[in-house]
Amino acid sequence: MAHNSPAKKPSATPPQTESRRKFLGTAAAGTAAAVGMGFPAIVSAQTPISFRFQSTWPTVDIFHEYALDFAKKINDMTGGELKIEVLPAGAVVPAFALLDAVSKGTLDGGHGVLGYSYGKQNALALFSSGPAYGMDANMLLAWFKYGGGKELLVKLYDSIGGNVVSFLSGPMPTQPLGWFKKPIAKAEDLKGLKFRTNGLAIDLFTAMGAAVNALPGGEIVPALDRGLLDGAEFNNASSDRLLGFPDVSKVCMLQSFHQSSETFEITFNKDKYNALPDKMKAIIENAVEAASADMSWKAIDRYSQDYVKLKTEDNVKFYKTPDAILQQQLTTWDDIVAKKAESNPLFKEIEESQRAFAERAVSWDMDTNNNRRMAYNHYFARPAAKKS
Repeated sequence: MAHNSPAKKPSATPPQTESRRKFLGTAAAGTAAAVGMGFPAIVSAQTPISFRFQSTWPTVDIFHEYALDFAKKINDMTGGELKIEVLPAGAVVPAFALLDAVSKGTLDGGHGVLGYSYGKQNALALFSSGPAYGMDANMLLAWFKYGGGKELLVKLYDSIGGNVVSFLSGPMPTQPLGWFKKPIAKAEDLKGLKFRTNGLAIDLFTAMGAAVNALPGGEIVPALDRGLLDGAEFNNASSDRLLGFPDVSKVCMLQSFHQSSETFEITFNKDKYNALPDKMKAIIENAVEAASADMSWKAIDRYSQDYVKLKTEDNVKFYKTPDAILQQQLTTWDDIVAKKAESNPLFKEIEESQRAFAERAVSWDMDTNNNRRMAYNHYFARPAAKKS
């Protein structure tokens, strides 16, 4: 005779719920253990850090676009944990007051050039002015990173109490001699000319006889238009076109040694920068180099386009600066450097470091790289028309 087993009472808790509770209980215990051991099990979202930057460029200039490009890289790479807002020149302080504003913490950072701080310490301009012993701007960046330049800039800022962390970025191509009412055929044509430049180029053009006035980018064309200047240089085909140079001049002299190796400077207030997590500092350092490469590629594309537009749409006539003027620039520069080095030990130290690096790097470059003009003429120069 079969015996019926007693009926089981239904469980008060469904198996799925019981399993879920065990899982949650185990997870909670694990979290508590992790916290007890000092390891956070769950990373909570941090409040984004906001930095306010200012550039030394008007919004219309491609240089301000480069500043925005850099900020976007930081914002994207940190996933919004660090957000940089970039304002144009004059939004908080005048362009030439950027270093003071960043050093004091009025601004968290900025995008400019070292030549604009020339008045603080003339050796600063060695990072942006002059022939740099034949180096182009990319070589100067190589010296800055690998040849001791970065350490020298830190030393330089420490000497003047600059409370900033500085990064160099963005190799600029050789800058034009400038925009004029008529072509500059000989060095004597510069004598008495009311001319705009900045940095140690002030000393160079002054020694060559010009009456120099240093103005920020946004003020140059109005000064030319009002006759306050007879000539001026700024930087490149895109910037010059956007700022309106072809509206006040139709003559541009290409090639010069006054700024043949200039770069941008990205600065952070030192206290604000040092307070950042190491991860963000690493992102910033890498974003500087990424922005530098991107800027150099964008410059080739945009400058070459605007160079064509200046000639074909704006009717600008370009002339190569005569070799005699270029040679006089080099000779004059030698005198300026020698005098500055006599009274400024840091100037001498930086100049000697650049010279030693350039002797090796420029020799290698000239011996190794092809002559681009030969290849260009082969592919693009038009053959002379045949006589009938």
